[in-house]
Amino acid sequence: MDSAAVEIDGSVMEGGGQILRVSAALSCITGSSIKITKIRAGRSTPGLRSLQYSKHVVLCVFRPQHLSGLQLVSDLCSGSLQGASIGSTDISLTPGKIQSGNHTADTQTAGSVCLLLQVALPCALYADSSSQLCLKGGTNAEMAPQIDYTVKVFKPIVEKFGVHFGCDIRMRFCLCVRGYYPKGGGEVMVTVNPVKELQPIIMTERGNITKIHGRAYVAGVLPFKLAKDMSAAAVRTIRKEIKELYINIQPLQEKDKAYGNGNGIIIIAESSTGCLFAGSALGKKGVYADKVGIEAAEMLLRNIRHNGCVDEFLQDQLIIFMALAKGTSRIRTGAVTLHTQTAIHIAEQLTQAKFSITKCEDELSSNITYIIECQGSGATNPNL
Repeated sequence: MDSAAVEIDGSVMEGGGQILRVSAALSCITGSSIKITKIRAGRSTPGLRSLQYSKHVVLCVFRPQHLSGLQLVSDLCSGSLQGASIGSTDISLTPGKIQSGNHTADTQTAGSVCLLLQVALPCALYADSSSQLCLKGGTNAEMAPQIDYTVKVFKPIVEKFGVHFGCDIRMRFCLCVRGYYPKGGGEVMVTVNPVKELQPIIMTERGNITKIHGRAYVAGVLPFKLAKDMSAAAVRTIRKEIKELYINIQPLQEKDKAYGNGNGIIIIAESSTGCLFAGSALGKKGVYADKVGIEAAEMLLRNIRHNGCVDEFLQDQLIIFMALAKGTSRIRTGAVTLHTQTAIHIAEQLTQAKFSITKCEDELSSNITYIIECQGSGATNPNL
């Protein structure tokens, strides 16, 4: 472990949770101590926040999963975490050995369990044996991936790196009790198997869209008609651009598998080369169900049009795995998001990985695509 902590400016680029998640995970894996300064310095309420959601959800609030995520990483690596308190603008993490076994994180709100998984999964891959993560909070939260996205899109793609979530992944990956805003209360059990090293991936040819499917759901006391309205509106919207494929968006009612009331939709498109794309939306008070369905459909169509191989929400989640892999990874994307640029900045600061972004002219699409290439650091698991 380096004696001097690597200092990371918490106000640069995205300037929020992405910096914290990537920095903490890479500190845990590489054994490098970090000090993150000026956390959220450009926001109206600087510093770490772990607040209950207010009546109006504001982007500047440092959400509960961020603080819970830092504590989870510290637990995973038997680390020393300093400054992790409400209002703090600086935190320090000195990691120890990554520990397998059982680990629990609870946002105590509707803070996203999927963002907890984003920070914990890379760390657990470098343990000496399997880890069980009990993640509590919101499974379908605003401004974060829905659990459906994590399981149906993120998981199959990250498996290309050699990542595995358990022996019987489809049956045992996720025993899910859903939790919705504002109560949260959702619980996801995740089993992570360690790896010796990660393999690079190449995703540069999208192929044709071959399948579109999804689910529109209501939970708690909300009427089933909302699910049917979301589904029908989404299908109508997609049909305007894609007429040749059968679109199967199932309306579902979840009475016994949810904590609180909620509604939402996720639509997934699959390509002939194994690429996955998604559009999703959550219901809000006063918003008609068909508007929710249209929002998700338009999001999916936007991510299909550019002819890239990953959608705008997956690209930044793959950066840490590309940085750790042994060899050169390449992914074709649409516009490179600020979250992705931030993840690359932190990955290059904390590992030996080298990234490049190349603009591409695509004859199959009027939109520009980009190739994100990474010469990975080839991190190996010293515990195996």
